[in-house]
Parts: sequence; structure tokens; C-alpha cells
Amino acid sequence: MSADRKHPEPRCICSMQAGSQMIKLKGKSKALVRLFYLDEHKSCIRWRPSRKHERAKITIDSIHEVCEGMRTEVFRRFANNSFDPNCCFSIYHGDHVESLDLVSTNGEEARTWITGLKYLLAGISDEDSLAKRQRTRDQYPFNCFVQIVCAYFLISCCKWLRQTFSEADKNGDGNLSIGEVLQLLHKLNVNLPKQKVREMFQEADTDENQGSLTFEEFCTFYKLISTRRDLYLLMITYNNHKEHMDLNDLQRFLENEQKMVNVTKDYCKMIINQFEPCSENQTHMVLGIDGFTNYMRSPAGDIFNPEHYQVNQDMAQPLTNYYIASSHNTYLTGDQLLSQSRVDMYAYVLQAGCRCVEVDCWDGPDGEPIVHHGYTLTSKILFKDVVETINKYAFAKTQYPVILSIENHCTVPQQKKMAQYLMEVLQEKLDLSNINVNESRRLPSPEILKGKVLVKGKKLPANIDADAEEGDVSDEDSGEEDEEEEEQINGDVRCFFLFFYIRIIGQFPLWSCVSKSVQSNDSLCFILIVFRRRKTMRLSRALSDLVKYTKSVRVHDIETQAYMCSWQVSSLNESLTNQILTLKPAQLVRFNQRQLLRVYPSNYRVDSSNFNPQSFWNAGCHLVALNYQTEGRMLQLNRAKFAANGNCGYVLKPKCMCKGVFNPMLEDPLPGHRKSQLVLKIISGQQLPKPKDSMLGDRGEIIDPFVEVEIIGLPVDCNKQQTRVVDDNGFNPMWEETLVFTLHMPQIALVRFMVWDHDPIGRDFIGQRTIAFKSMMPGYRHVYLEGMEEASIFVHVTINDITGKVTFYSIFYGRLNPQWQPLSIPATPVLSRRMNDPDTPSSKDSPFKGHRSQSVPRRHPPLPPNTPHHIRKDFFNQYPLPQCSYSATKNSVPNNHNLAESESSSLSSLDSLDLSTLPFRFPDNQQQTMGTLQREMNALFEQKMCEIRCHSPLFFRGES
Repeated sequence: MSADRKHPEPRCICSMQAGSQMIKLKGKSKALVRLFYLDEHKSCIRWRPSRKHERAKITIDSIHEVCEGMRTEVFRRFANNSFDPNCCFSIYHGDHVESLDLVSTNGEEARTWITGLKYLLAGISDEDSLAKRQRTRDQYPFNCFVQIVCAYFLISCCKWLRQTFSEADKNGDGNLSIGEVLQLLHKLNVNLPKQKVREMFQEADTDENQGSLTFEEFCTFYKLISTRRDLYLLMITYNNHKEHMDLNDLQRFLENEQKMVNVTKDYCKMIINQFEPCSENQTHMVLGIDGFTNYMRSPAGDIFNPEHYQVNQDMAQPLTNYYIASSHNTYLTGDQLLSQSRVDMYAYVLQAGCRCVEVDCWDGPDGEPIVHHGYTLTSKILFKDVVETINKYAFAKTQYPVILSIENHCTVPQQKKMAQYLMEVLQEKLDLSNINVNESRRLPSPEILKGKVLVKGKKLPANIDADAEEGDVSDEDSGEEDEEEEEQINGDVRCFFLFFYIRIIGQFPLWSCVSKSVQSNDSLCFILIVFRRRKTMRLSRALSDLVKYTKSVRVHDIETQAYMCSWQVSSLNESLTNQILTLKPAQLVRFNQRQLLRVYPSNYRVDSSNFNPQSFWNAGCHLVALNYQTEGRMLQLNRAKFAANGNCGYVLKPKCMCKGVFNPMLEDPLPGHRKSQLVLKIISGQQLPKPKDSMLGDRGEIIDPFVEVEIIGLPVDCNKQQTRVVDDNGFNPMWEETLVFTLHMPQIALVRFMVWDHDPIGRDFIGQRTIAFKSMMPGYRHVYLEGMEEASIFVHVTINDITGKVTFYSIFYGRLNPQWQPLSIPATPVLSRRMNDPDTPSSKDSPFKGHRSQSVPRRHPPLPPNTPHHIRKDFFNQYPLPQCSYSATKNSVPNNHNLAESESSSLSSLDSLDLSTLPFRFPDNQQQTMGTLQREMNALFEQKMCEIRCHSPLFFRGES
């Protein structure tokens, strides 16, 4: 076999560096010929000519997936047979997971680029890379967690330095002048006197070419400005003021501060060999400040428990004992009225850990059922394509079952077509268990249903002849979204949709062509369709028989239905569920112990905003469906919640929610149980960037950061506190303040770290990280902001058990922990502030408008990052944890399930996403119009809430 055949990657890489003329597809049928090439560092793809100049590039690290063929929406906009599919491929990249769609001159050239990019994504840039990787893997045993995992962190840090150096090199000469260095420091929010910068610049400039820094010299310079005072003071506390830590010092630090158990000298040697850059220190088995910094900034020093990157909870309990990650109107890429429907969205949510997806099915042309949002202007996709996508991606990331929520609006012939596609495409994945409702009262477990797809939908009544191929299903037999919404607000939603439709057509002349057919008679027909209240529908036996454990049923009375069959699912919208939760919380918890309940957004959320899922998790609601296409606070909470168990889409509910009486609204919901006290010392920040929506970008002022910590859980546990503001320092601000929180039920609580830039007229959002309380590691930890390279805050975590009545103090004097004080010389009082202002989430996450400064810009969705400090889940699957394990504090709360009940990180890898461009966004003038209409809908929403508050038939059956 030839060398090229054995190692084709060098030939591919060389061809890519030489460059290729390819067609770049853009927007609405626009094609541009450009020269694409791989840069000399093999770090990014560039093209020319381009108006973006130096910004016309895609870094290899930002690429999620390379896909062959014409699979994106951009390709579909071109006429059939416009291009040879063998010459087409797409590169998904960036935080938005956008697609770069290319057409090469021939199929061989396309395969060269696809192969080369896949090698680069795998870290193979030359023919020796695989051999080097294998030697590294053979050299270290698989159970050496720190040594293997953190090698990737060190490599990623080097990549970040290389990328930072390249971006700072404005003239591209391979060196940095003092002017370029000063510009870089301003970008990094470093506020140092110019004279001090020049002194460090001269100290690092050691070669013959005086006045500029090479990359190696830049690394030395960066080391000079980034040496951490906080870590240095911490290190000398444990090494008796020596310049390094020996094996005994390191072992004592890991056991006393980091709460690790079974720490051996061999384990400490492994850490020194991995992180200590000085060969002399390695010889003497000591850890210097550089090695200690490397270790503390590595994944081993992250606040997230590494054991939770994998499934760590009992998966053998009934489905009713779990929270299940769920999506609402999965097919949509944007708002509920005008956006695109895309099959790629199913690939996205399934690989993001979602286990319940929604499919709205309607009659389509040529007898083919279609999927779209009915009575709106959203685009349409084929039901068959949706099923094929689900079949491909359902179990790509996890094997636990997927629930297919079918909203059936089709006639019987097309229902039969739906059943045919489900059977033919899913085959053995489709769960067709023979069940007897009278034999068992418990749902099967996720473990039993591994690799299965459950169909949720309407089912024919038992009194219909078994030989009948179809039958009538009344609205009393089903629990479809539109029926529930229509019932509770007397059809006003559909009426308002019609009004909204007319307003939209009037505001946007571009769409006038779409509405040409909406004349007098057609408008009347449309109105009749909207207001037609269909009490019954014909249901195909073939489709009905596919529904087994998840029959859609209507909620009549939450108290009596709590004792009915478990093999059914009910759907309620957020407003109605909120009413029940307010007036009958204990009964709602009891209802959720028996059967599955799905909560979905109100139809008033036409902008696809999301409600707060925590309120419904508090009541044990299983399927809290969110709009995955809308990034923001609520989706971040959802990621943190389900990241809690290896991001498998299932999280075990606390034992008190699975059995017995529980009221989440009480001031003391678990009387007699011990409470948890979280003591957080916010020490410092590292490389905090400027706000993303800053008008001046990197040229803006140096930030004045402060940290806000919020507890999100039961109402009695919700709390928010913040640190003081540090002026003019985003590179290494020091706070050293202690915040104290008390939690009655930490099992379901989330801890949200937010960094803000203080401004005289408000505050600007910088970044956040949300993590399950039970996934936090004790000791000194770094909290890396989601979706940001290198940006972090350094904290100390202590969790204590407390009993008796809880009292909050605003000021704490003296030492809460003597081992903290080396970082505060001399010791100063630490403040604990409680925020007085109410929680006002982003307007994207609430039907009511919030403060501008609290909103997370939608155009910057923080996907699970591929950054040095975050370890990908698939890596942990390959390299198990070491013998030395982590333990909680001595007084930790007992685990009711005999398992690690904490929740996993939201940062699992999405490298293999098959996605396309960003969700549809309006131009600014159209967004303003949408905002005005949304406010009108908000006002109507409030009015309707007042009207129905005392008239709901579902639970007003007497006093609770």
C-alpha cells in the first residue's frame, strides 16, 4: 500500500494550503467565486477577495462539523440540478453554528477538502500526529484522569496564545511591536502604566531583533503580566512560604482544601509531571507557581464535578420519577409566525440532549404529510424528512428513549402515510410493546427503554371494534396543545393570530405577494378555519396502534386523575399550570407522581420566548417544553439542569417528589430536614472580556466588573447577592468577598454566576455560568464563563449542613475559615449583600418586558463551548476517573437515592451537529414592529389571566 493511501492527510493538507477556486453560496440564490486556502499555521480557513479582509476566515477550532452534499437550506434555494452534489459540502462553524456552503470544481477536490478538514478537526495535521497520539496514549494508563485530560487543556492554551498573537499582529510580519502590544492589552482589559508595559516588553525582548516580540517572546511577556497573586498567596500558605510545593504540601492541599480522598504520592507525582513546565522542578518532584497555576486552571480545578460528565444517577426507576428534556415546536428556527421550519433543528436538539421533540403534522400536497405551525406563515417541511432525521440523530449522543410528540391534524389517508413512514424508517427503534393497561400501574424505566422511540399522540378508545381501520376521537380523549389553549381562553388566541396576521401583512409590503389570495371570500374562509371548533376527528388505526405508553389525554381534574392509569401524558400551557401551581401545588405534585405532564409555552409567545422552567420543576413536572431556538437565561437554566446527569436528557427527581405529600410553595417545605448552607468566597476574575454588544467593541473602555450569584430553586431558596465593583480591571480583578446562601432543598437548586460591567446608567452583561448545586466541587475552583475562552472567576466553595431556624445576616465579621485568610492580608470584613431589586429576566424569556441590561443578546447564543477549560463528554467516556475520587464535605446532605444526585455540566460536546444557518432574524425596522405587536399581546395576556383566574374548570372544585 502506498504512503499516500496509508497517510492521505499530508496530501490533503498541502492541497488545501495551495488553495482552491470554489463557489461560495450566500443568502437568496447568490453565488460568489473565491479562492479558499488553509493558512500556514493550519489554524484557519481563509478566502479572498473579501470586504472583510483579515476577518474573512474560519478558525479550525470553531468548526463543528463538515458535511458532504447539498444538505442545508442555502442549497435548497437553488434550482434542482444547479450543482453536482458530489462537488458540494458545508462547514458548520461558530457560536451560531452557521454554515459555509461551498461548491468545488470537481468531486475529487471536494473530497480532498472534506478529508483534510476532518483530519484537522481530529487534531491530525501531519503524518506523525497519529503515531504521536498513540504513543501518548500508550505511555499513560487509562485511569490517569488528570494526566490525560489536562494535556488537552495545555495544548488548547497554546492554541489560544497563538490565535491571540496572530490577531494582535496587525501588519502580519510575525512580530508584535510595542504599539500592537498596547492595543492587545487594551483589548484584554489590562490597565497598566505604559512605563510598566515597556519594562516588561524589554524584559521579554531577548533576541537580536530589538523592539518587537516573536511568538516565543510574547509567551514570556504574557507570563509576566498574568502571574496570579491570589494563587501565589494560596501556594505559599501550604508550602511554609517556600517557592514551591513538594509532594507532602500538594497532598495536604488536595485533601484539606479540595476535599479529595485517597490522594496518594503517586497521584501527586503525576500532577507534577503533567503541569510543571520546569524540568528541574520535575526532577526534584516539586510544583512551582507556574505548574500550580496550570493545575488550578485545568479541568481538575473546575467547579464542575467531573464525575457528572457521565450518567451518574439511577436510571431504573419509572419514567414518572424523572425530569425529561423537552422541546416545543422543534422544527422552528425563530418566531412562531414567520420563521423557517427546518429538519436540522431536530438534529440540533437531539444532540443537545433533548429527549422529547414535537412534530405538528398537517395534510400536504401529493398525499405527503407536512410539518409546520398551523395557520401561520412558517415554511413547511416533509414529515418523512423529519422522521429520517430523528432516526439518524435520536441516539447519536445518548441511548435513553426519545418521545415523539405528534400533534395530528391530518386526514386518515395521510395518517396512514405517517404510520407507514414511522414503521419503515424507525423499524426496531419504534417501541411496539404489547401492554395491558390493567396489568401494571407503573411506567417502564429509561434503562428498559434504551434505544427506543415512544410515540405520544391520540389513541382510539377501547370500545371501538378491533377490526375497524379508523374511528372517531373526541377532544375529551386527547390532550393536544391547541385544544387546551382554545378551551381555556375561548378561542381568543386564534382570533388574535388572525389579527396579528393582518397587521403583519400591512406592515411588510415584501409579503404582499403571499397574501394576494387573501381577498374577501378567502379571508372569510380563513376565519372559518380558525374558529372552527372540531369536537371530534377521525383517527387511523395504524397510527393509533403506534401509541403505547404515552397516550395523549385531556386534564379534567388533577385530584381525581392522580389515581388513574400511568400510561398517558397530559399537556397544559404555562399560564394554566401556573394557576394550578399557585392554588393547588401539593395536588399538582401528586398528579405528577402518577402520570407524565407536559408544560408548553403560551400561544402569546409569538416571538418564541421562554418561560421560567424552574417553577414547574419545583412541582415535579416532567416534560417542560422550551423553544430551543431562542437563546437566553431560561435555556441556560435548562442546559444546567439536564447537564446534571451526563446530559442524557433524564434527571432523577428528589425522592419527596416521587412519593408522599410535598408542597413546594411552603416556607419550610421539608420540616425536620437539615438545610444546606453555601458559603462562596468570590476571590478574583481572569481575562474578563468587554460586553459583546459594546458599540466600540475592543476599543471600548476597560470594564468595571462585579459578580452576581443567584440561587434558583424553590421559592423559599431563591436569592441573589453581588460583590462590590472593581474599577478599570477586567484582566485580573480582585474581590475577595464572601456570599452566604441557605437552601432548604439543594437537590433541585441551580447556582448562577453572572459577571456584569458597571456603568453609571446601568450595567452591561459580560457572561454567565449556571451549574446544578449538587454538581459543584468544594474548595478553590475556577468558574469558566459559558462560551468564552479563558474568561473565569476564582472562588472558594464550602457547603455546610445547618439545623434550626434560618437567620440571614447582612455583615459577617472575622474569619469564617482560617485557611481563607492568606488571600486577605490584612484580614478585612467581608460583606454579604442581598439584592433588593426583583428578578427581571430578559424580555426574550418573559411575556413582560425586562431591563435592557439584564438581557442576553440573542445573536450570541453560548453553545456548549469547545474551549481549553471544558472537557468534552466523549473524552470522559474514553478515559475513566482515577482511583482517587472526590467527596463532599463531612456534613453533606444524605442522598435519598443512594446515588450521586447532583447535576451535570451543560458543556457536553456538540461537535457532530448537522445544523445550518442561524434562526431567521428580522431587519431592525421589522423587529421594532414585532416588538410593538408583542407588547400588545402581553397586555392582552395580562387581561386574559385576570379573566380566567377564577373560572378554570380544572381545579376549582372547592377549597384546597
